[in-house]
Amino acid sequence: MSPLQPHSVPDLQQAVLDGAYGPPPQELTVTSAFWLHHTTRLAGSQVTYRNSYLLLRSGDAFGACSFEAGELAPDFCADASGHTLDHLIRHEAAPVRIAALDAYLGRVQPHRSSPAAESVTLPTGTPETRAQARDAAVAGLLDIPAGAKVALIGVVNPLVAAIREQGGVPLPCDFNLRTTQWGDAVTDDMAQVLAEADAVVATGMTLSNGSFDVIVDHCRKHELPLVVYAQTGSAVARAFLGSGVTALSAEPFPFSQFSADETALYRYRAAGA
Repeated sequence: MSPLQPHSVPDLQQAVLDGAYGPPPQELTVTSAFWLHHTTRLAGSQVTYRNSYLLLRSGDAFGACSFEAGELAPDFCADASGHTLDHLIRHEAAPVRIAALDAYLGRVQPHRSSPAAESVTLPTGTPETRAQARDAAVAGLLDIPAGAKVALIGVVNPLVAAIREQGGVPLPCDFNLRTTQWGDAVTDDMAQVLAEADAVVATGMTLSNGSFDVIVDHCRKHELPLVVYAQTGSAVARAFLGSGVTALSAEPFPFSQFSADETALYRYRAAGA
């Protein structure tokens, strides 16, 4: 990975455009683009998770970004193939910028060959089995004392359970959920949970909604551990290891929910973390 330490996502975008991370992005082309809408309701849950994803393939890498309903129309993909990555990294829509940036960074340094990555195999099984294994891998990156308050930015119920199993007290925050599976109140006030937190776990979707830089800056200032779990922008979040991000669970496409067979995610820890 690059020795650069980006301060913000715009800083990282500009560094990539300037060629600081590898070949100029104007030399790399998107060969395919697709849009996915996906819903999941795990057994025993009353919550239906609704996700929309933009995927951009460049070479042997897929750049991914989840986004809110209505934020990007499916017909964007009709003309995206054939564009160079620099064009899409400059796009007016944040999901496009993040997916293109992820494709670039994932292509110049694939997770599967990164010397800093620990590969974790998610087992063959049901959605529940695979979700529990994925979220246990995320929670395993937390190094917290019993009773530590953990701001969970982006709520999935198995991760709430996994944080509790690590001895933490989850402080759930999400724009789309009001309660967890167990009836815990979920706030949409990110500032509230960050102010109370001893540690933070955040979804990669914060890259697309603009809150990632706020979270990273808060954790830098208050020296809080920050674990990011990312399908969205997994290679983008990786660039912030040691620059606000303490640890990362990176899950490049194809994601665990799209297969019943073994798949890999990649765990990273910042040096000294």
